[in-house]
Amino acid sequence: MSMVVTDLDGTLLNNHQEVSREDFSTLVELGKRGIPRIVATGRSLFSVSKVLPDDFPIDYIVFSSGAGCMDWKNRNLLFRHSLSRRDITEIFRVLSEYEVDFSIHHPVPDNHHFIYFRNNGSNPDFQRRIQYYESYGREGGDSCPSMDEACQFLVVQQAAVPAVEAPLTREMLSELLPEHNVIRTTSPIDGQTEWIEIFPALVSKAKGGDYLRREVFPDTETVLAVGNDYNDLQLLRWADISYVVDNAPPGLKKEFFSVPSNNDSGFSAAVSAYLKR
Repeated sequence: MSMVVTDLDGTLLNNHQEVSREDFSTLVELGKRGIPRIVATGRSLFSVSKVLPDDFPIDYIVFSSGAGCMDWKNRNLLFRHSLSRRDITEIFRVLSEYEVDFSIHHPVPDNHHFIYFRNNGSNPDFQRRIQYYESYGREGGDSCPSMDEACQFLVVQQAAVPAVEAPLTREMLSELLPEHNVIRTTSPIDGQTEWIEIFPALVSKAKGGDYLRREVFPDTETVLAVGNDYNDLQLLRWADISYVVDNAPPGLKKEFFSVPSNNDSGFSAAVSAYLKR
């Protein structure tokens, strides 16, 4: 048996936040062949609901970068992971010390609710995100909020600051917080600002896919993964065969097979090449 895992934004979704007819038909055909279809996304379930209808032709969704996994058809939550109170206190201390803009997200499935902390005067991408989710975010104070658990922390860097001069990098945070999984991604809001997400060590798209491979589809022989950004890196390295769409960063296209962009049904091209192999 085969299994297909795809990222959502910038991969399955085109720049208009839509799935092409060709990619939709490919998903339907995979279903007819009995090949499990999994979406692995950084979006929360709430955010996913804004772009995918309930009858969208997939089987499972690994959401919030692997913090949770759900049976798409039955809406059953298979697992969720959270940061503990101790984790929250430690991460808050580190981020406050470096004076970056960040938010703390409530546990799954309500992780579209968050508390945000501003430490910089000007950060357009961070401000736009706050405005976009205005009904779900509230501003925090100077001290760490009293929370028993949280899904993740999100750090939004200032776009005007070159990566080499950024107060914090993913590599730095990985060293400062070795017990956690620190993921670099690109802002879905402006398409260029660097975001850094901090999760429990057990959280990643790769671990979510591996759970489904072991526990739900144990007869799986090969896995195809399709992605477009650095937050897909662990997933792409875990899968047996991986492709990135043409709109992926040059570094990813050097490491993995490349297919047309998300605006040119690159997902379908990847599936077609995979099935021919």
